Amino acid sequence: MGIHQSYAVFGLGRYGHAVAKELVNSGAEVLAVDLDEELVNAAITEIPICKCADITEAEVIRQLGIANIDVVIIAMASNLKASVMATMLCKEIGVKVVIAKCATDLDRKILHKVGADRVVFPESESGIRLAKNLLSSGFMDIMELSKDVSMVELPVKPEWVGKTLMELNLRKKYSINVVAIIEEKSVRIDIDPEMPLQASMKMIVIADTAKLGKLS
Repeated sequence: MGIHQSYAVFGLGRYGHAVAKELVNSGAEVLAVDLDEELVNAAITEIPICKCADITEAEVIRQLGIANIDVVIIAMASNLKASVMATMLCKEIGVKVVIAKCATDLDRKILHKVGADRVVFPESESGIRLAKNLLSSGFMDIMELSKDVSMVELPVKPEWVGKTLMELNLRKKYSINVVAIIEEKSVRIDIDPEMPLQASMKMIVIADTAKLGKLS
């Protein structure tokens, strides 16, 4: 995933609006949809492509061109039935990634069962954080330490395998600082800068949020 992917956000409540706005502000192509015309009208100044439609209808999904969307975020935790229908319809037409917001652990299990690739709890993952996570292709997780600084867990890129942190000089190239290495189930903070990196490793880094896109 990343800025060059296309996104659709179903539901323009506070969470969905935040996801769509952050994606738009980062330059991504975004289609936002809600059945509530007032929410659509309120969002259109910040999210240019907004539609008022019922995304639980197969014909509506087809007319909106959702089959051509890379990632669909279903942000309607208060309406499980609609979330389930939207998830099923999106997966049936071949959407690669469907992310659904849920309200309870039972809802999470149901949404996974009907095809959601990822289910998020809004209280544990803000809409802005989800958008940043999607845009930062290859990142496993993002935690905002401040407005400008994030902690990111990312896999070792193929071109880094066999090279050392000293050779890669990631701080200079990408403005990131490696603070830990994850290998299997162990986390090491006493990092040897001359240790060759392996494909199975993951790195925890602190980075300038604005420059994270350079790692994609």
